[in-house]
Amino acid sequence: MAAPSGEGSTFFGDPPGPELLDRIDPAQLPSHVAVIMDGNGRWAAARGLPRVAGHRAGAKAVRELIAGAIELGIPALTIYSFSSENWSRPEDEVSGLMRLFVEVLERELASLERMGVRVRVAGRLEELPPETAEAFLRTVERTAGFDALTLVVALNYGGREEIVHAMRSIADEVAAGSLAPADIKEPTVASHLYVPDVPDPDLVVRTSGEMRVSNFLLWQIAYAEFYVTDVLWPDFDRYELLRAIAEFQSRSRRFGGR
Repeated sequence: MAAPSGEGSTFFGDPPGPELLDRIDPAQLPSHVAVIMDGNGRWAAARGLPRVAGHRAGAKAVRELIAGAIELGIPALTIYSFSSENWSRPEDEVSGLMRLFVEVLERELASLERMGVRVRVAGRLEELPPETAEAFLRTVERTAGFDALTLVVALNYGGREEIVHAMRSIADEVAAGSLAPADIKEPTVASHLYVPDVPDPDLVVRTSGEMRVSNFLLWQIAYAEFYVTDVLWPDFDRYELLRAIAEFQSRSRRFGGR
């Protein structure tokens, strides 16, 4: 993972970087960008490669995303890396992904620390293979003190399951007498989600042209702006991030008002 240079004109220096940067208002950046990283399998199939090769190429796009977010000053990213429904994929693909997670974390941990990235996990780590879960727990612990960027990895994650998890936690408090049903409000639910201290996404990016949310952050994206691109995830680079932000800044956000 190459750290950004600290100079936007260098990091985004190749065409069309400068012209895209001119369209970006630093005062109107999203505080949280969530990404549905789709298209790894199609990228690999188009090249006659196994699907895991697409996932490996997709890891390089994550590096670009992280470095670009830091360069621009975006405080938080969430990446949808493995959904709770993805267990239904072929066993060799799933096992290859689990090994790839470990490989990438071991290789990139020093870079994440150097760049000041704090890694969080949203999802059920306890259901992952022990080696994979331990690699994520180690990364979360090692990066806990950093604040250049919060990177939330949605892993073994499902939006409906997250809401069920919150409801169960709230029900436990009601049963214990520490919370009255009449006191359950929207902030109550939000405070029981997997990563409650990270603000809701302002912008959701989905690659590969698919027009669905795929059970991703169902509570948190109520008023997020959506940006869908036909670009497959392994081909998503820093300039695609700039295009997404430029489109985000072109919109009028009314949050239900007129």
